[in-house]
Amino acid sequence: MSIALLIVAAGFVLAIGLGLYARVGREMGLEQWTVGGRGFGTVLVFLLMAGEIYTTFTFLGGSGIAYGKGGPAYYILCYLTLAYVTSYWLLPPVWRYAKQNGLYTQPDFFARKYGSPALGMLVAAVGLVALVPYLVLQLKGLGIIVSTASYGAIPATVAIWIGAAALTAYVVVSGVHGSAWTAVVKDTSILIVVLVLGIYLPLHYYGSYGGLFGAIEAAKPGFLALPDRGQSPVWFSTTVLLTALGGYMWPHTFASLYTAREPGAFRRNAVILPLYQLINLFVFMIGFTAVLQVPGLTGPDVDLSLFKLSLASFPPWVVGLIGATGVLTALVPGSMILIAGATLVANNLVRPLRPGMDDAATARLCKILVPILALVCVGVTLNGGDTIVQLLLMGYNFVTQLFPCFIASLLRRNPLNRPAAAAGIVAGVATVAATVLSGFSLAKLPALGPLQDVNVGVAALVVNLLVTSAVAFVTRARTESRAQAA
Repeated sequence: MSIALLIVAAGFVLAIGLGLYARVGREMGLEQWTVGGRGFGTVLVFLLMAGEIYTTFTFLGGSGIAYGKGGPAYYILCYLTLAYVTSYWLLPPVWRYAKQNGLYTQPDFFARKYGSPALGMLVAAVGLVALVPYLVLQLKGLGIIVSTASYGAIPATVAIWIGAAALTAYVVVSGVHGSAWTAVVKDTSILIVVLVLGIYLPLHYYGSYGGLFGAIEAAKPGFLALPDRGQSPVWFSTTVLLTALGGYMWPHTFASLYTAREPGAFRRNAVILPLYQLINLFVFMIGFTAVLQVPGLTGPDVDLSLFKLSLASFPPWVVGLIGATGVLTALVPGSMILIAGATLVANNLVRPLRPGMDDAATARLCKILVPILALVCVGVTLNGGDTIVQLLLMGYNFVTQLFPCFIASLLRRNPLNRPAAAAGIVAGVATVAATVLSGFSLAKLPALGPLQDVNVGVAALVVNLLVTSAVAFVTRARTESRAQAA
């Protein structure tokens, strides 16, 4: 057994051990299992929120899109920064409302705000549809990391099964506490690894960052800029808009807000997280360095650029450390996704249909559902070929459709009612689903000119807003006419 494989295996053992140990001294009822008893301080909330954002997408997808697309990669830097800035105002009122009403999940928030369990069920269904590609993203990344870091000793398929089993074990036992404890090690590791690689590799191969960019521009003119068509400035701006609005619409991210002890944690984090976002710059540097050093990667293989470059640059023990860190970037967000997905089904799809179901029974059902959800995602992972970035953007297209009725619910006088909120979500999600299933894109409509590069998720959001406004107007007019008649 190679030293690299031993170190990667140690990463697995460490993650599982921390996850299991986090349960010690706690009774894992529904509140403890899902939202940590609402007692996490600023540091743990920061690590959970960063743990959900800095995932295998950052580790592999960020370097992969820099390697494969060049300039368009910078959308990642923009959208997360905007999401963090808006969180300063958006998250404290969400926390206060959740605390006052004892909420556990994102659909709970919508159901209570609009007085409609049925709307909560709709939001839960949308969340599940979006969470599957996000968990697939983590498992796919895990397979790439373990297979590559072990120099092929462990096939990606085997690594995916092992990772799913590890996730299931410590999620069932420790819930969100396991995720939080593992996130401490994960964030420390990824900060060190990404900084070292992002600084060392460009300097080692090109002498300076200027030398790196000069060499790429000479070999591939225009690669570091936005193209005129495809991932053009129109695509860039609409994708940043879509993903910034949807940043906190993911069910597992939304639910992590409930874990905080007090709302000030979000404002403190809103100041720190944009600086922490600079990690992505060093991830891009790794991908850019690989462009000329490991040429020829195409399609899903672009996600291998970080490891291909590392294999060519470092001894096995360093590759093992990188691989162990990569394992943690998959397991922490993966565990949060499993918790959120299982809780959505148990608390927001099953419980409304069984009014006598209490918290204890809901918690038991959550734990039963965890391995089932993991198996579903493993099946999708083993049969999918999309790149990590494509998988993430697909999920964003769905969850961002929740944003209009979410932001309306925070206003002093909500202009939307239940039918309008539900109709808008259905219209937006249906538009996304239709384009994904049919393979349609606006790029097939040249008559649109530059607008053909608009992100399809934003186009769906426009449909969402139009339908929401129309239904709100019609239902309000009917209500007023009935009131006048009475």
